[in-house]
Amino acid sequence: MSTPQLVVHRDKELMAQAAAARLITKIVDAQAARGSASVVLTGGRNGNGLLAALGSAPARDAIDWSRLDLWWGDERYLPEGDPERNVTQAREALLDGVPLDPARVHAMPASDGPYGSDVDAAAAAYAAELAAAAGPGDQGGVPAFDVLMLGVGPDTHVASLFPELAAVRETERTVVGVHGAPKPPPTRISLTLPAIRAAQEVWLLAAGEDKAKAAAVALSGAGEVQAPAAGARGRSRTLWLLDAAAASELPRSLYPKPSV
Repeated sequence: MSTPQLVVHRDKELMAQAAAARLITKIVDAQAARGSASVVLTGGRNGNGLLAALGSAPARDAIDWSRLDLWWGDERYLPEGDPERNVTQAREALLDGVPLDPARVHAMPASDGPYGSDVDAAAAAYAAELAAAAGPGDQGGVPAFDVLMLGVGPDTHVASLFPELAAVRETERTVVGVHGAPKPPPTRISLTLPAIRAAQEVWLLAAGEDKAKAAAVALSGAGEVQAPAAGARGRSRTLWLLDAAAASELPRSLYPKPSV
């Protein structure tokens, strides 16, 4: 796995704008090289802030939206259209305003869908969808995502992998149902660390003082069961995108100079 690299921006607005520009470049480069690109989205204030910044970026039209596959790292197991679902928020922030191919927008199942209250069956179905999209050279039963983005919680959780819970210990499955999550709602679907680590690049987004301790713990050698963000690594690159507040408790040896 790759060694984490850090980029620190002055504030969360600049972080979102710079991350959006970085993502546009990655998507355009992947489409030029292979004809298509594959990205895993994250929810939360930083993930949605990035999508909103991407939507207002003049360079967004450089993307061929019809040749972009979108996946999700996790989802709240709620009814379709619920405002708390990550896919609902992503549609409002960006997706409804760009010409995506609906067949390439891979939302996780909803609780009022074909699997009803059986979140484990819903997770298995998403794992099967990922496996069907994987190519002959892809590893781990998932596509080789160009970029997989993750928000970092104050408790160091990423996706819906919370410290010490069963999901973060999973080593075989690529997607799991999450029961009893400490953050509501308690029932969720999440990619596992093996699926996350199959991505070419993993970007971890953290902004605000409430993320400072989590960033410091995850980047200071903590174990992945105790600090799931520490286990989120990309095959070729692991990038932490922070604002100055989230980086404020990092060891000085890790802290890069703020970018402008």
